[in-house]
Amino acid sequence: MSAIAAATGRSSRRRRNLLVIIAVLVLVGVVGVGFGLWYVLIGPPGPAIAAPVIPTGAAVPAPASMNGTWQVNDGLGSFGDFSSSWLGYRVQEQFVGVGGHTAVGRTPKVTGSLTLSGSTVTAASITGDLTALVSDAPQRDGELGGDGIQSDTFPNATFVLTRPIDLGSLPPNGSTVSATATGNLTLHGVTRSVQVDLQAQRQGGIIAVSGSLPIVFGDYHFTAPNVLGFVTVNDHGTMELHLLFTHA
Repeated sequence: MSAIAAATGRSSRRRRNLLVIIAVLVLVGVVGVGFGLWYVLIGPPGPAIAAPVIPTGAAVPAPASMNGTWQVNDGLGSFGDFSSSWLGYRVQEQFVGVGGHTAVGRTPKVTGSLTLSGSTVTAASITGDLTALVSDAPQRDGELGGDGIQSDTFPNATFVLTRPIDLGSLPPNGSTVSATATGNLTLHGVTRSVQVDLQAQRQGGIIAVSGSLPIVFGDYHFTAPNVLGFVTVNDHGTMELHLLFTHA
């Protein structure tokens, strides 16, 4: 009888252990799916950054002289269709068993200016408020406050031009030109020298500038978010910008 009781006890313990393991797996799966859904399965990404856009209907008279300071204007265009001034990111996410999703977040809170002398941009400084980043998932936006770029601790991204940009000649009204801006990018409390590929277009008294820059997260001492191994994010992404300047 004792042998039978012992065998029965061992069998009972095995069943309880199995049930515990199953319960843990179910819990992890539910949590993973819950987080994964807001990372992967929420809507399409925002449109890719392309040529600079002068907002439809926006009209600012050209200044008497193009020389001087031009400031980022946050009152032109619409953030809804991304024709306004903004700074943002684009990164690839992967959800185990489901597939990938391109996450795009952008902040409309951008300040800064550039100085133009003849056909040369002699100075420029741009700051974006990362606490105002908006994507297709509020949960993702909230996570970035304490994870990844940790915007609660490092709220701003800043670019300061360190080498003049010689355009050769001022582009005609309505035409688009390409240029490379060399400067210092400060992100997550780390400053690095970078080169940003830009396109610019002028219409009257509005200068629209768009550009992008590849970012390796480790270069700025932060790691990509990882949700229980179910959702992973690439260790690199792209910083994007679209800025509208008007003469100060």
